[in-house]
Amino acid sequence: MERISERERQYVSEVLDSQFRTSAGSSMTKRLEETFARVFGVKYAISFINGTATMHAALAAAGIGPGDEVIVPPLTMASTAFAVLHANAVPVFADINPRTWTIDPRSIEERITPYTKAVIPVAIYGLSPDMDAIMSLAKRHGLFVLEDDAQCFLGYYRGRVVGSIGDAASFSFQSSKHMTSGEGGMITTDDDELADKIRRFNSLGYTGLGAGAGKGKITKDVIQDPHYARHSSLGFNYRLPELCSAVALGQVERLPEIVQRRIEVAQLYAQAIEGYSWLTPQFVPEDYQNSYWTFAAKLEEDVDFSWYDFRKKYLELGGHGFYAAWRLNYLEPVFQNQVFYPKGCPVTCPYYQGRLQKYGPGLCPTAEALQPRLMQFKTNYLNESLAYTQAEILRKTLAYFGA
Repeated sequence: MERISERERQYVSEVLDSQFRTSAGSSMTKRLEETFARVFGVKYAISFINGTATMHAALAAAGIGPGDEVIVPPLTMASTAFAVLHANAVPVFADINPRTWTIDPRSIEERITPYTKAVIPVAIYGLSPDMDAIMSLAKRHGLFVLEDDAQCFLGYYRGRVVGSIGDAASFSFQSSKHMTSGEGGMITTDDDELADKIRRFNSLGYTGLGAGAGKGKITKDVIQDPHYARHSSLGFNYRLPELCSAVALGQVERLPEIVQRRIEVAQLYAQAIEGYSWLTPQFVPEDYQNSYWTFAAKLEEDVDFSWYDFRKKYLELGGHGFYAAWRLNYLEPVFQNQVFYPKGCPVTCPYYQGRLQKYGPGLCPTAEALQPRLMQFKTNYLNESLAYTQAEILRKTLAYFGA
C-alpha cells in the first residue's frame, strides 16, 4: 500500500490542468466535503487549512469568547488548548481516565463553573472518550461539545462513528494523521446555523457563503456587483487550497483500507507485549473501536529500568524509536508563565477579575503520573514486512528486560 496512490495524483493533475481558473475553482473541495460528510454520516463537512483553525472556527461560531471557560484534557497536542485561547477564552484542564487515558467525565463535572460554556473531548490515540456521559453533562449544563478527533478516523463508540456525536467535530489532515493532504482539516456537524457560521468564519465573513458543500464560493454575478456588501461578519482566511483538497479527496476515498492497516499494525504490537504485565496498553472498552493513530502503552512503575533504558535498547535492536507523550499542556512554559495573554487583557479585563486560572503541578494527578511513562509506537507502516519487523524488535526488547 502507498501513502499517496495514483488516485491522489490523478486528482492533483486535474486541478493543475484547470490552470487554477476561477470558474473551475473549489470543485475538488466540493467533492471532498460531500464525500467526507457521507463517510462520517453527517449533514455538513467544511474543510480548513489545518486542524487547529477548525477548532478556532467552531468555538467562534458557537459564540465562545472573552469571559468563557472551555474544559479540555491536558494529555494531547497543545493545539486543543491553544484554539481556546485563539477564541479569547480560558482553557480549564480536566483529568483523564486512568485506563483509557481519555478525558474523565467526573473530572469535567468537577470543573464546571457558571462561566463554563464548552468542552473539547479528545479521542486520544484513536480512542473515543465516554461520549454518552459527556453529552449528558453538556445537556444538563448547556455546554457546547466539540470533538477533537484529529487522531481518530473511523473509530467507533457504541456503534456510532466518532465525529458524529458532539455538536461539532474537528479532524486534522496533518502528515502524521490517518489521512493527509500535508496539512488540512475538517469540521463536521448536523447543525444548520452553526455550519453557516463556521463557513463564513472560514472565509473572511463573506455574506453569500453557506454551510453545504459547494457553498464556499460566491458567483461572478454577485462578486462583480459594485454594490455587493461582501462581509457580514469577521472571519479568517482558513480555506483549504484545491491542491490539498485533491489529495484529501483521494485519501478519504481510501480511508477504510488506510485505517485498517493501522489497526493491523497495532494488533502486531498488542501480540508482542502479551504476557508482560509491566507494559500496559491503552484499555479499549468492549463497545469501542480504536482506530490506532498510534499504539500507546504505559511502562509500569515496578520495574528496575527506566523509560530511557527501554527506548535505548529498542533502538539498539533496530527499532525505529517511539515517541513520548506530549508534556502536559499546563506544564508547558507558555502556560506556566501565562505569556499568551495579550497585553492588558484578559488579565485586567473585568471578565477575569479574581478568577485567573492557576496552571501548575497537581492540577491533574492521573495525567501527571501517566505522561512520563507512556510509549507511543508508530502504526503508519504501510509495508507489511516492515511492520512485522518492528513488532518483532519490540518482542526482543521486552525479552531482554524479562517478564
